[in-house]
Amino acid sequence: MALFVLLCLLGHVWNLQVSAAPVNNAFKHPQSAPKFWHISDLHLDPTYHITEDHTKVCFSSKGVPALDPGVFGDFLCDSPYQLILSAFSYMKQADLQPEFIIWTGDSPPHVPKEELSTDVVIDVIANMTHTIRQFFPQLPVYPALGNHDYWPQDQLPTSANAIYDAVAKLWSPWLNPEAVATLQKGGFYSLVIKPGLRLVSLNTNLYYSPNQVTVNMTDPAGQFQWLQETLELSRQKLEKVYVIAHVPIGYLPYAINTTAVRESYNERLVKIFRNYSDVVQGQFYGHTHRDSIMVLLDQQGKPVNSIFVTPAVTPIKSLLEPYSNNPGVRAYLYHPENYGLLDIWQFYLNLTEANLEQKSDWKLEYIMTEAFDIDDIQPHNLHELALRFEQPQSKDFDKYFNHFMVSYNFSLTCEGLCKTIQVCAVHFLDQETYSQCIAKAGI
Repeated sequence: MALFVLLCLLGHVWNLQVSAAPVNNAFKHPQSAPKFWHISDLHLDPTYHITEDHTKVCFSSKGVPALDPGVFGDFLCDSPYQLILSAFSYMKQADLQPEFIIWTGDSPPHVPKEELSTDVVIDVIANMTHTIRQFFPQLPVYPALGNHDYWPQDQLPTSANAIYDAVAKLWSPWLNPEAVATLQKGGFYSLVIKPGLRLVSLNTNLYYSPNQVTVNMTDPAGQFQWLQETLELSRQKLEKVYVIAHVPIGYLPYAINTTAVRESYNERLVKIFRNYSDVVQGQFYGHTHRDSIMVLLDQQGKPVNSIFVTPAVTPIKSLLEPYSNNPGVRAYLYHPENYGLLDIWQFYLNLTEANLEQKSDWKLEYIMTEAFDIDDIQPHNLHELALRFEQPQSKDFDKYFNHFMVSYNFSLTCEGLCKTIQVCAVHFLDQETYSQCIAKAGI
């Protein structure tokens, strides 16, 4: 297999020319506030190479000619190793003194099933794990499995298997024995990562719509019961919880009436997170490749949880999609005592410029509190921001939509149905309230 052969060539880290732009904006929160990185959707394509035949640049374009391939990638391809190395190099050089990294899944590329195998998927995840460890040898990393982190993709099972076993071994230096045991069994885990702060890594791929293994299952791998028991125990111990996973809850911001996980599972997750909103301090997802927020409202309409979907490192889009995303990584600032979330610093690489200059000039795209003039990213402030999005000709929404694409194309706008779908997805995570939002817009 071509992918397997190429993976053998990617075992070392080399120096890249990376520009680390200074972070020197005005801040609402002290730069000394503790921080952590969030990376997602690396989607390494080891076949990526520049050639005159644009149909042969990468397996991930599936024969479609690459648009404008350069050293750091192409918008119709998954990440070349150079792009991933440039992201990690930037994170290291930016030196934000992070406390830890969360990594929400998807290392293998978007390629036909026959190009991969269980062994190749394990090798890709291993390569990404070792690369992260080479850049950040002292930093704890807390991963979550993605729907591509299995073969065949999306079909993650409810019991032990070769891939759960492999990642449990690969990630064991970052985890404790109890976390390793549940990861091995069902692809999920929890552990205390700071005094009074528990991290819960869910395997939401078990609930993902294309997963045929879990069709008609009430509680795949017993994860719902485990999650409730874990959150209940955290409540009793007065712990706060960060939830990480790959496939997000709620409705997709680019597809009407569509949840990423099956609707029945989504209803269960929304109910659990409402019940434990006093415990959960934040939820962090990937999967969509775009930058978005959600605000979980309780049944009285009060905002109770902040939810964040981070953009991907990979820039890939399908030929028919009107937009893509520039590669992105982000840092969160949090309160050192109650672990409440304070801010987002979003960084990105302008892929077109980087390829033109053959240099990766990662930049600060925005600071959330500054961009939207809010005090912090707690639920009530995100709720007020979402209400501003709803206003006609909302400049805040236009800015949000540009961030959604990670500054991919400033000339693209989102109006009418596009805006309705976006705004309803921010505010309404359950079927009843989301349907009401869509109906209110006359759709």
